[in-house]
Amino acid sequence: MGARWLPVVSIVLLVGIGGWYAMIRMPSESFQGPIPPLSADERVLEQELRTHVLMLAGEIGERNVDQYDNLQRAADYIRTHFQQSGYTVQAQSFEAAGKVCDNIEVEVRGTTKPEAIVLIGAHYDSVKGSPGANDNGSGVAAVLALARRLAQANPSKTLRFVAFVNEEPPYFQTPEMGSWVYARRSRERGEQITLMVSLETIGYYSEQPGSQQYPPPLGLLYPSTGNFVGFVSNVHNGAWVRNLIASFRRQAAFPSEGTAIWGGLPGIGWSDHWAFWEEGYPAIMVTDTALFRDPYYHTAHDTPGHIHYESFARVVSGLQGVIQDVANQP
Repeated sequence: MGARWLPVVSIVLLVGIGGWYAMIRMPSESFQGPIPPLSADERVLEQELRTHVLMLAGEIGERNVDQYDNLQRAADYIRTHFQQSGYTVQAQSFEAAGKVCDNIEVEVRGTTKPEAIVLIGAHYDSVKGSPGANDNGSGVAAVLALARRLAQANPSKTLRFVAFVNEEPPYFQTPEMGSWVYARRSRERGEQITLMVSLETIGYYSEQPGSQQYPPPLGLLYPSTGNFVGFVSNVHNGAWVRNLIASFRRQAAFPSEGTAIWGGLPGIGWSDHWAFWEEGYPAIMVTDTALFRDPYYHTAHDTPGHIHYESFARVVSGLQGVIQDVANQP
């Protein structure tokens, strides 16, 4: 290589390093040190989350279009608990494989900016052959608990909670994926969704060194112990990732990591937030990283007994404050 090319190569390397740094740089620091005991309120939350997961993945079990009766039982359970929290429940119905499938939604109307919507969602179907405790009974349990706790929140923006159907194959990233059906309708209606947050597999945590894996090259940049919750999105939504993780770190004594990286990297777009990207809405995923940590992911062993409920409760408690912050920001 000629000396005349060295400045060009140096600039390219600096730009590349700067780009990577921008993708992984997050405000403040992840929590370190001994985690304090659960508060009395978090103990109540822990039991609430456990009850939901036990029903969805223990009693109901595998729930998808092939196990349609179970899918309907799960939908009925979600409706009932939304109603018990004081909500009027709406359903968006559509057909998949000749069967009626429902997205289920409730909302807390915003007080000063009701047209601006902060949407918290999770899919309630499970993959074929799995009872789906972590994927995604954990996400649904969190949505139900957060909806109950925030029912009287009086947010500035509208808070909307949605349980999506048909996230798992064969519907993933197809026109019959429930969240994509929903996002398309929102776009057609001109709804102003300022942020969508997908809660995806958020119940599995480990203190075992080497328990965390990543798609290359992220393993060079992030911890090898799977004891943290992740805030994940594409580069375009990096400001939202930093916004939410900063709020979480202010409020939760629990490890957290964030990234805003190329959306085509394996795992980055693997949930319902992808559907909102497709329709031009800001969206991020909150996750335990699923298959990159949970050995029971998409297996018959994804059962309620493998959820780490104390950590799960800490995460959801922190997310409650995060959602309130976002819903009241200018």
